[in-house]
Amino acid sequence: MRFSVSHETLYRYAAPVWLAPHLLRLTPRLEGVEMVSRELVVEPAPTLWRDSVDAFGNLVTHVEFDGATEVLRIASRFALDARTPAPLNPPDLPGLPWTASHDPASYLAQAHPDADVSAFAGRLADEAGGSALGFLERLNRSLFTDFRHDIRDGGAARTPAQTLALRHGACRDLTVLFLAACRSLGLPARFVSGYQAHAETPDGRRHLHAWAQARLPGLGWRGYDPTHGLAVADGHVALCAAPEQGATMPVEGGYWGEAVASTLSFEVSIQTR
Repeated sequence: MRFSVSHETLYRYAAPVWLAPHLLRLTPRLEGVEMVSRELVVEPAPTLWRDSVDAFGNLVTHVEFDGATEVLRIASRFALDARTPAPLNPPDLPGLPWTASHDPASYLAQAHPDADVSAFAGRLADEAGGSALGFLERLNRSLFTDFRHDIRDGGAARTPAQTLALRHGACRDLTVLFLAACRSLGLPARFVSGYQAHAETPDGRRHLHAWAQARLPGLGWRGYDPTHGLAVADGHVALCAAPEQGATMPVEGGYWGEAVASTLSFEVSIQTR
């Protein structure tokens, strides 16, 4: 599938401010895609621009500024072709829960394990007969069919326990609950941010999207989108993947100014064919 994406972020400040160094996570991961064109524009023009790869394999851009400004504009545009993942040829996997993993602890650790979330995951695993693939399919379907899906422009994801109790949430909330359910059974999982081809949203706008990936021995990272009830194929383009949401924020930075208020606006346009 061909993706053409335009994503503009605009910060306005009530008075001139001095910008701290910023970290931009707006370049697609080059897994399962072929880049056709790419443009990243930052205004005011940075005095330093450095591209690198972070600890989780994400392509990131470091920028620094000099002088005062009342706006910060970041415009990301790209076109790429996303390939359909190879069909699953599942090896013999041990039954859940798993007690050993060669993956980094960051993909398994939970800051505040919750008994209700563990019980929720355990019921789905029992229904799947302990099958890891069956559990992931049931978890994805449950979060799609049994939870209401919201739009929340601001704020970090709710805790898994909060989303489970509320039975509704934004894509990032459902994704964090998905991760916690997986990790409670010893299944490594990570948070992914990016874009998806489905235009149906409660507010009619396009947004940055979030979904989950679980790591399966012999199959690698496999994506699941609980907001749409889909296994991730060529209809998704990943920008960042990390153990937690905080390491996938598209723009990270700050500014100096005395009692200066700021406003944020964004516009995302996605065309697919």
